[in-house]
Amino acid sequence: MESTTKKLMTNWRWWMVVLLFVATTVNYLDRQVLSLTWKDFIAPEFHWTDNDYGTITAVFSIVYAICMLFAGKFVDWMGTKKGYLWSIGIWSTGACLHAICGWLTVHIEGYDNAAAMTAVQAGSTAALAIASTSVWLFLAARCILALGEAGNFPAAIKVTAEYFPKKDRAFATSIFNSGASIGALIAPATIPLLAQFFKDRGVGGGWEMAFVIIGALGYIWMGFWVFMYNKPEKSKHVNAAELEYINQDYAEEAAAAAREEKKTEKSIPLWKCFTYRQTWSFIVGKFFTDGVWWFYLFWAPAYFSDQYGYASSSGMGVALITVLYAIVTVLSIFGGYLPKLFVEKKGMNPYNGRMLAMLIFAFLPLPALLAQSAGAISVWWPAIIIGLAGAGHQAWSANLFSTIGDMFPKSAISTITGIGGMAGGIGSFFIQKGAGALFTYSENAGAAFQFLGFEGKSAGYMIVFCGCAIAYLVAWCIMKALVPKYKEIKA
Repeated sequence: MESTTKKLMTNWRWWMVVLLFVATTVNYLDRQVLSLTWKDFIAPEFHWTDNDYGTITAVFSIVYAICMLFAGKFVDWMGTKKGYLWSIGIWSTGACLHAICGWLTVHIEGYDNAAAMTAVQAGSTAALAIASTSVWLFLAARCILALGEAGNFPAAIKVTAEYFPKKDRAFATSIFNSGASIGALIAPATIPLLAQFFKDRGVGGGWEMAFVIIGALGYIWMGFWVFMYNKPEKSKHVNAAELEYINQDYAEEAAAAAREEKKTEKSIPLWKCFTYRQTWSFIVGKFFTDGVWWFYLFWAPAYFSDQYGYASSSGMGVALITVLYAIVTVLSIFGGYLPKLFVEKKGMNPYNGRMLAMLIFAFLPLPALLAQSAGAISVWWPAIIIGLAGAGHQAWSANLFSTIGDMFPKSAISTITGIGGMAGGIGSFFIQKGAGALFTYSENAGAAFQFLGFEGKSAGYMIVFCGCAIAYLVAWCIMKALVPKYKEIKA
C-alpha cells in the first residue's frame, strides 16, 4: 500500500519550492545592486564616504526590522497568496525607484548633469550637500525596498509549513534559502557589467539601468505566482497521496478533518508570542547572526576594492565575489539535509536534530578570524574564508527558520518569523552602521588606529571579522539555555 501511495503521489510541493527559490533569488539580487555599484559607480558621483553607505545600509536594516515585526502578521491576515504578491510588488517598485535618485539630486542641487556633480571638489560644502541630498533620496527608495522585502521570508516559511511535513522542512527551506546565495552569486557576474555596459553607452551613470532591469524581474515572478500557488488542500495539482504525505504529522486525522482544523485553528496574539522562551530563542538566533550575513553581502565588494584594489566591475573583482558565493551556494545546500539524516537515521526528534546540526554549522564561520591575515598570502584566501563563513550562515539559517515549524502552530509561523526578522534587522543595523563609522574613522586615523597587528582601515575590518566569527557559537549557547529540550507550543 505504501509503495503504491508513493508511486501515485504528485510532487507539486517541489514546484512551490522552485517559486520560493526564484523569489528569494530576486530578493537578494535587488538587495545587492547597491552594494555592487556604490563604491565604483555611485560614490564618485555623489561624494559618498563609507559612513554614508553605512548609514544607508543601517537604515535599510532597521526599517526592514520594524517591517518584519508586522510582515508576518500581515501575511497571516492577508493569506499567503495575496501577502506574497503585495510583498514582491512593493519591493520591486522600491528597487526601480533607486534609478531616479541621481536625476532628482541633479535637479534639487541645481546642476546641469551628473558629470557636473562629480567634478565638484571633494570635501567642499557643495560636495557635502550633494552627498546629503542623495543619501536622503536613496534612503527613501531603500525604505520602500525594505518594506516589501520584509514579507519574503515570513511568506516563504509559511508556504514551506503548508506544503511539507516537519522532517522535510529544513531541506525544503535550505533549497529555497539557497536562492540568497544564488542571487549573491549571479549579482557580481551581472550587475557591475550591466552598469558598465550602460555607462559606456552614455545611459546615465550606468547604475540606474541595473536597478531598473533587476527590479523588473519581480513583476515577472508575480505572474507565475498568481497561476501556480494555492493551499495544498485546494490545489488541483496536489492529489490525495501527496496531501496525506504533507499532513503525515497529523496522521490520526483524515484529510477533511485536517482542512477543518486549519480553518478553525486559533492564532496566537502578537503580545503573547513574547511570553514564550521559544520565541526568544529564535530572536537570539536572528539578532546575533543576520547582521553577519548582511555584512558580507553589503561590504564584500567594497572590501576587495578597498583592501586589494579590485573594482567590482573588473575581471578579478567579479571573479573574487563569484567564487565567494559559489562556495556559499554549493556547501549551504547540505544544511537542510543534515538534520534530516539525524532524524531518519539516528531517530532524533526534529528539534534536537536541528540543534545538533546548527552547532556543527556554528563552527564554520570561525576561520573568519584569519581572513584579514590570510590576505597577505593571497587575495583568494579571504574570498574562500568568507565563502565558508557564508555557507555556515546559510546552513544555520535554514535550520533556524525550521525551528519555528517544530515548535509553533502553523497559524503563528509567519508572525514568529516576522518577530525574528525584526531582531535580525536590529542586529544588522548595529553592524552596518558600526562598520561604516569604524571604516571611515580608521581610514582617517591611519597608523594611529591599530588592532591585532593591523592599522588603519585594515584594523577596522579585522575587528568586524572577529565579531562575525564568534557570533554563531554565542547565539547557539544562549538558544540552548533558553530551550534545552523540545517543547511544542499549542494555540
